[in-house]
Amino acid sequence: MLALLHTSPAHIPVFDALRDGDHPGLRLCHLVDEDLLERAGRHGVDAVTDDVRAALDRAVATGAHAVLCTCSTIGGAAEDLGADAVVPVLRVDRPMAAAAVAAGPRVTVLATVAATLRPTVDLIEQEAARSGRPVSVRTRLVDGAWRHFASGDTNAYARHVAAAADAVTATETDVIVLAQASMAPAQRLTDTTLPVLSSPRPGLAAAALAAVSGH
Repeated sequence: MLALLHTSPAHIPVFDALRDGDHPGLRLCHLVDEDLLERAGRHGVDAVTDDVRAALDRAVATGAHAVLCTCSTIGGAAEDLGADAVVPVLRVDRPMAAAAVAAGPRVTVLATVAATLRPTVDLIEQEAARSGRPVSVRTRLVDGAWRHFASGDTNAYARHVAAAADAVTATETDVIVLAQASMAPAQRLTDTTLPVLSSPRPGLAAAALAAVSGH
């Protein structure tokens, strides 16, 4: 069984659909704490570290064989705390970051929450150092998009993100990264010829493997 730590209930059907299509038979336990993202955005990730630790403890208590944090803002904290956990703890965006580094040295990160930008850049730079590849990361905040997600209009949210991705040109980047799992539906709406990467599918695949293998 795999536990998923979310900061929005909107992620539940996304990951359930991916499980049904890619990992039939994998049991998911969804844990949602919307307050974590709000407080991390206001006060910094350090302000919610104890709560993230408590959430991981709850996930382990459910009988999970691995935990996947689907929030890019607190994913690094969850991963760090996971070093002391009895089961593997993964952040959903690490496989995406590795794929971005492999795609080319110029990476553009799009995010709809400002607090997500720095953790995503740090992660991509970690993966570049790990692979020995050069990387230059640009960031863009998709202004005005988050209000659509917060109000439940996920279609308008995805269209807003897709438009931002289409505005990025091949003269400035080799690959576009959609920093948050919530942005994944925009991937299907873009017209750009550039690679557009999102985190849910590769992140769930890595976590499913960890749940089975134990590492």
